[in-house]
Amino acid sequence: MLKSETGVLGWRVFFTRRGLPRPKTECDLLPELGDLDGWLDEWRIEDGSPYLIDPLRRYDVDLNDYFVTELANEPVTTQEAVAYDLKRFLKFLWDNRRRRSWKVATSEDRAAFKHWRVTDIAGPRVELTTWDREVATVNQFYRWAVRKGHAAWSPFLLRTSRSRDPRRTAAGAETPAEASHKGPRNDVEWLPPALYRQWRDVGVRGFGVDGLPDRSFRGRFASRNAAYSDLKIRTGLRLAEQTSLSLFELPEMVPGLLNQRSWLPTAIAKAGSARRVYFPASALKDVWDFVETDRAEAVEAAQEAGLYERILNPLIVPDRRRPFVMVDGERLSIAKLKHEERRRVLIDSPQGLEPAALWLNQFGLPSKPSAWQEVFKTANGRCERLGLRLRCHPHVLRHSFAVITLEQLWRGHIQELATMTPRQRETYQMIFGDPLNWVRMRLGHSSIEVTQIYLHTLQELEMETRMALVPSGWEPTGVHPEDLQGAVDDAA
Repeated sequence: MLKSETGVLGWRVFFTRRGLPRPKTECDLLPELGDLDGWLDEWRIEDGSPYLIDPLRRYDVDLNDYFVTELANEPVTTQEAVAYDLKRFLKFLWDNRRRRSWKVATSEDRAAFKHWRVTDIAGPRVELTTWDREVATVNQFYRWAVRKGHAAWSPFLLRTSRSRDPRRTAAGAETPAEASHKGPRNDVEWLPPALYRQWRDVGVRGFGVDGLPDRSFRGRFASRNAAYSDLKIRTGLRLAEQTSLSLFELPEMVPGLLNQRSWLPTAIAKAGSARRVYFPASALKDVWDFVETDRAEAVEAAQEAGLYERILNPLIVPDRRRPFVMVDGERLSIAKLKHEERRRVLIDSPQGLEPAALWLNQFGLPSKPSAWQEVFKTANGRCERLGLRLRCHPHVLRHSFAVITLEQLWRGHIQELATMTPRQRETYQMIFGDPLNWVRMRLGHSSIEVTQIYLHTLQELEMETRMALVPSGWEPTGVHPEDLQGAVDDAA
């Protein structure tokens, strides 16, 4: 059980932010750093980057260098998740292992941590999938720390990976030995189209459970939020990827085309998984409606208030037809800008400055992933208040895209192959490939193993279909239960 100490705040996670006022009381560190915003610019640390402060309010340079160097190119949402996972282990060492430094943590410390997290009656007893994620996160940190010389050893025991991915096996990859490998990895949370539409209409658009508009609903940005969630379930984009889209990645509407193709740049794709993104015509139309109405109104109001002129270190696109900005005297494409850099990109138009970001908040400024998480949370709360037992979060929509798309592709794939000769099937496979691999590419997975979790969901769907064929009633039609009992007695 965790202990608390009077006067000690515990390990805490903070996030960088430019434009903060300097404290009235100077400390020894401030003169050395000089201009804090300049220091962040020099080290290319983006706003929203996490850092950890220990219970004695100290900044560990070696520890936080992990976020400055190793995770600098990861989405802010990924960095945030890593920071909180790492904080839990550091807090355990401090509170329960006699303030032990992470640099000298042992395998005994790690075993005690697992006992507390997973099995201790006084502990949180987290799911095995949560434990496996935490093990992977903290293990990656220690691998980096040992490589950099910040720690002499890692408290995590490793074994050779038994992955079925030949690339990982050939590279001699290692995984933490204490990972459970028993968690419900195949349980994918997703929504069928009908349930998704009900969640969206009630939670996001403000309808009643009866499907009619609710006059008491005061959601000012319902159409924007519905367009965002529709695009997410139709493309499978991650939260940070979709939130960081710019107007330059939004394809134009072309009459007659069911899908419009765009490109997700490496700079905002998780783990550099740059890929083609297909925008269905219906979802794309709703997004363009948002751009031309609600977004345009928000931009106009912000221009009148002079809001864009107050943005620190803006990156200006002088010509909308050529999406380039000047960074340190060099011409740089928008496609090479990372998440936080894109929030500072403004387009110089005849009407004035305008954000290049596609998704804006009510003030006309680029939205953040955390804001969209709140949108989903609010929608879930509304569904709960109206008695609708539906919950959704952004990643559920990504799972839903994967399951629905894979099921449809497999169905069409099998139908096409059924009437072909072996030679024709071979040619068809060479041209159209494997549906599972196609979904892998659309999701930006580096390994087919990650995508295989959706095969289990398809098997469950098939089982549900087969179970529906089992009769719900066992008595013959028109026969009374008393007559059946009499037949049994006669047979006896």
